[in-house]
Amino acid sequence: EEPPHTGRLALYLLGLQASCPPISPHRSLVTWLKYYLEEEWTGEGQRGHPVTSYYQYGLGVLALCVHRKRVRDPVVQRLLMAQQHGKLGHGGNTVDTEAVLALAFTCLERRRLVGTELAAKLRLAAREASRNMAKAQGPDGIIGNIYSTPWALQVFLATGECQTEPAFGQAMAALLENLEAFGTAATMAQVLPVLHGHSYLDIASRHCGEEPDTLTPRDMEPLPEVPGNKTVQLVVECPLPWCYDLRLYDRLVPVPAAASLLDVLQAAAALDPREFRFQTQDTPQGPFLTQVLGLEARQEKRNYWQILSAPSTPLQMGIAEYRPPDGATVILRLSEW
Repeated sequence: EEPPHTGRLALYLLGLQASCPPISPHRSLVTWLKYYLEEEWTGEGQRGHPVTSYYQYGLGVLALCVHRKRVRDPVVQRLLMAQQHGKLGHGGNTVDTEAVLALAFTCLERRRLVGTELAAKLRLAAREASRNMAKAQGPDGIIGNIYSTPWALQVFLATGECQTEPAFGQAMAALLENLEAFGTAATMAQVLPVLHGHSYLDIASRHCGEEPDTLTPRDMEPLPEVPGNKTVQLVVECPLPWCYDLRLYDRLVPVPAAASLLDVLQAAAALDPREFRFQTQDTPQGPFLTQVLGLEARQEKRNYWQILSAPSTPLQMGIAEYRPPDGATVILRLSEW
């Protein structure tokens, strides 16, 4: 059975509100989002969890709040308990998930869509999340990874800590140095509000009557071609005892100099389809690696294909955006979260 489209619908409703629609065609969509939040939950009490992820579940609560719609207290409590009990993890990086929750908590508290007692708890949880954002900052200024950084910056902006938190300026500088990573509509939507000093919470208070019509399409210039070729070492790892061998594939793959990692995977499959094969799933953030050598990463199994630049640096971009340099070694590792 296909899981609920909670995250996709939440992002659509956020975008719809931000675009200042002349009419309100989204009432039924808000109802569907409320329905998804109820259908998402499996299990009971603190032992339960969303069918998709806490990230998508938090996006759903945030979108409803931006649309000034009340959320049942048990729905909010589920997120609060997950944060307090450390259930948000995915591959060692919880920044984006915790940031989404902090934005949802701040929105609910400020819009007075919850009772006084719960609002106080949400305020404390948002502050704790903000402190965790600062602790997660690396020496390069990036918080979590490059795609998590805009979410963390939105938290600092929404909570007003952008004026006092040193991590804000360092993360903004790192973001400006890595803007080429944001090449899809979904990632651009995360970074554009931050570059203008806003968070998603500001969508609810926009004065749409004063907005000029600036949505004029323009022709995009193609990326310049890079001459020559390069060679990338492609490695596939699967931990024991999941697989009969730790390293399942290890081969040099020749590709054009401008090739992305997705191009490298396609070239490896073209060299010998029996030796290497893979599958991807289209997402708003671009293609997502779901299967390699017949081994499928599944949400219900809590595993995923982690992509590393050897020896152990996690990939900061999607497979369609990352362009490995000549001689690089890229590791595809089936991992748990």
